Parts: sequence; structure tokens; C-alpha cells
Amino acid sequence: MRWITRPGWPGNLLAVAAGASTLLALAPFDIWPLALLSIALFYAGLRELSPRQAFGRGWCFGFGLYGAGTSWIYVSMTTYGGASPLLAVVLLVAFFAGVGLFFALPAWLWARFVRRPEAPLADALSFAALWLLQEAFRGWFLTGFPWLYAGYSQLAGPLAGLAPLGGVWLISFVLALSAALLCNLHRLRARPPLLMMGVALLIAPWIAGLALKNHAWTRPSGDPLTVAAIQGNVEQDLKWDPAHINAQLALYRDLSLNAKPVDLLVWPETAVPILKDQAQGYLDMMGRFASDRQTALITGVPVREEVRGQRRYYNGVTVTGEGDGTYLKQKLVPFGEYVPLQDMLRGAIEFFNLPMSDFARGPQDQALLQAKGYQIAPYICYEVVYPEFAASLAARSDLLLTISNDTWFGTSIGPLQHLQMAQMRALEAGRWMIRATNNGVTALIDPQGRITAQVPQFEQAVLYGQVVPMQQLTPYLQWRSWPLIVVCTLLLGWALLGRRRMRTP
Repeated sequence: MRWITRPGWPGNLLAVAAGASTLLALAPFDIWPLALLSIALFYAGLRELSPRQAFGRGWCFGFGLYGAGTSWIYVSMTTYGGASPLLAVVLLVAFFAGVGLFFALPAWLWARFVRRPEAPLADALSFAALWLLQEAFRGWFLTGFPWLYAGYSQLAGPLAGLAPLGGVWLISFVLALSAALLCNLHRLRARPPLLMMGVALLIAPWIAGLALKNHAWTRPSGDPLTVAAIQGNVEQDLKWDPAHINAQLALYRDLSLNAKPVDLLVWPETAVPILKDQAQGYLDMMGRFASDRQTALITGVPVREEVRGQRRYYNGVTVTGEGDGTYLKQKLVPFGEYVPLQDMLRGAIEFFNLPMSDFARGPQDQALLQAKGYQIAPYICYEVVYPEFAASLAARSDLLLTISNDTWFGTSIGPLQHLQMAQMRALEAGRWMIRATNNGVTALIDPQGRITAQVPQFEQAVLYGQVVPMQQLTPYLQWRSWPLIVVCTLLLGWALLGRRRMRTP
């Protein structure tokens, strides 16, 4: 334990390992107790450090977390971005070092202003509050990178039942609180009333999570709808090649013509790899086919629009046949769909010139897609990883839909992490989700976050199944994260006041 709590490289190295071990708590490994252990090690490691030392310890934890958890970005850089292995490693290390600050700054704040060693129970509560606020912050700062939240580890764990109450952030809060309480129980033994309170705070959320795990917060609003989701498995290096565009259009046309009649026919992100206005004849033809079958066809397609005299390009999804609407993506992937500081970076290396990396952000408050008389909340790729954004659309919907092209990540675990986050969105909203991708994982997810049907990755296939439109709102869709954020803010304020009283002579 001294290695964990005292300054020096052994503790810092252990912090890197603790952060990296979080990877094993998430998909595809799903060893959920490791999320609890990694947070406990992080908390214990800050106990005796100065603010400056805590800053370094927090950075080490964040570097380990992202270094292990997002190492699959290397595939995008080298295989599809044209970066050399050496350059990719340099860029990745710089990226891991930067995002490590998301943990370094809270660790410094913890040691400087919040830590209360004389009050173990208050100390655990305020630590959990600060953990929750750092997760929220990294989902917002500079458009956010809401990846690797601890709460995702509980999708198949005991706390999954809390997701409809407060989303993935409530689960993260409970994990952080539980980890800190486990570290502090021995310090409460001399004060039985506080010990009993600590045990109650430790056990109650886990009992509630188990009790609510299969609770139905929503109910059907109509009959089941049949679905066919087409997985084209188009190679990424051919997707934007003008010589192969007609072959791709023919592929999705033929797979659709030969598919069984269904209510909803779904193609993945940018399945139509040309601008919507250029593909209008093709879309009209497919729309007539869909209408003849009484089907709504939903497909990803880039969109060009004139906005205040300027031509802009959007990553979009549109409905034809027995439906209507076009949605323009709002949450863009840095470097994949837009280049930050592009005047400086574009052209520097091939990675900053990826195809379709000049998209604009779609407007807020867009209408949902309509298909077969139901409202469908669409999420294009990266958008499904934003809890609050996803909830804002889900609250107006009957069904959820996410389309993606995870081909960028090859055979890495990136697409499996992405799928896990989509499952959490379905659980939070109490709604069915359709997930259609270019090469996997194409799946149907029920309101409990469980996969009911899927097709193998890296194969051309058509996924068949049923989804059910749902109505009513889960508590999370009604209140979002505001109650939790208010509670965490009050807890941190309480901690600050407690520190101030302790220092006042």
C-alpha cells in the first residue's frame, strides 16, 4: 500500500497500470470489477500527495487509461491515414499525454481544495462528485471525447439497473463512491454510526441496481416492426474511390432488392458515397421500390447545402419510401470529419487529408426522422457516445437508430467499445435501437441494452429482426443529469467549506 500512497515512480507506474486496467473492464473483455479496482487504486494513490504530486499521479492514470483504451486509433492513422508507424506513435503519445490532463487537473484540485482525510465519509462523497464532474467535463471540452467512461463496465454488471435513473454518469458516480468507501471503511471503525452510514452508502446502490435491472420503464406504443439492416462490408480504401462508386450503389440496390419485405430497410453511414443532390435519381428509384413494398428506406448520405451564400457539406441520413426527413450530423469526429486548426494542419501529412474530412456541423433542434408513422432518433457514428445529446433526441422518439462506418478501426476493439456505448444508450432511454454499420457490428438492441440479433463482423450480410416502438420516458430522459450534477456540486461545495473550517484557527 505504501507504493500506492507515497510519491515516486513506483506509485506513478502503478497509476499507469491502474488506468490501463480499465480497458479490461469494458468491451469486449467485460471484467467489470476491474473498474472498481482501478478507481480505488487511483483514489488511494492521491491520499498523501501534495497538489503538484497529485497532478502527476492523475496524469499517469489518464495516460494509462487512454494509452490502453484508445490504442486502436493507430490503425486509423497507419492503415487509412497514410502515417508512418513512427509518426503514428509520436502523434498517439502526444494525444495520450494531452487527454491525460483530464485526470491530472481534477487530481490537483482534489489535493489542493477538496481532500478531507479527517472526514473519511465526506472524503469519499466528494471524491465521487469530482470523478463525475471530470467525466462530464471530458464529454464537453473542445466538443468532447466521451470515451472510456467507467459506467460502461456495468452494462452486464450489477449496477446496470441504475442507467434509466441517471444514465451512465450515475453508474460512474456509484463506482467512484464505492471504490472510495471501500478504501475508507477501516478508518470508520472507531465511529460506529459513521461506519453504519458508510456501509449503507456502499451497499444500497448495488441493491437498487440489481432490483431495477429488468424493470420496464417504458411500454410499447405500437406493433413490432420488421427490420433489415444491410452490412455492405465495403473496403475503406475503395469507399471514396470514384471508380468504385457505381459498384457500391449497385451493391446496396441488389442486396435490398433481394431482401425479404420489411417495414424498415436500413443502410449504414455514407452507404451512398456521393452527394445527396447528385444521387437524387438513384434515391428516387429506391424510394419507389420501398414504397411498392410499404417499406421505409433509411440510408446515410453526404448532403450539400447553401448556407448564407456559402456551400457547406454535411454527414447526413435520409428517409425515402414510407417515411420522410433528412438529419445532418451535429457531433463531428476530429480529423475524421473536420480538421481542428485546419489552416495549419491540412496538407501537413496525409492523415489530415482523409476523405470527407471537411464536414460542417448540422444545426441544433432538427426534426427527427419519420418512418412508418413513428419518430426515429438518428445518431450518426460518433454521436451515439454522447449521453446528454443522445438523451435529448431519444426523449422525442419511439425508436433509436445509429448508423456507422467503423471500417476505420480495422479488426481492433474500437468497434466493440462503440457497440457497448450504443447498448447503454438503449438502456438509458428504454427504447429499441437499430445499429447498421458498413462492416460490423450490425445489431438490434432491446430496451434493456441486450443484443437480440447481430451479424458477424467483416462479412457482407443482411440482418433481419424486429423492433418495437416505445413510449413514456425513463427518469433519465425526463431529468437528464441535472439532479446528479447539482448533488455533486453541493458535495464539492460542502467539501470546500469543510476544508476552510479545518484551516480556520
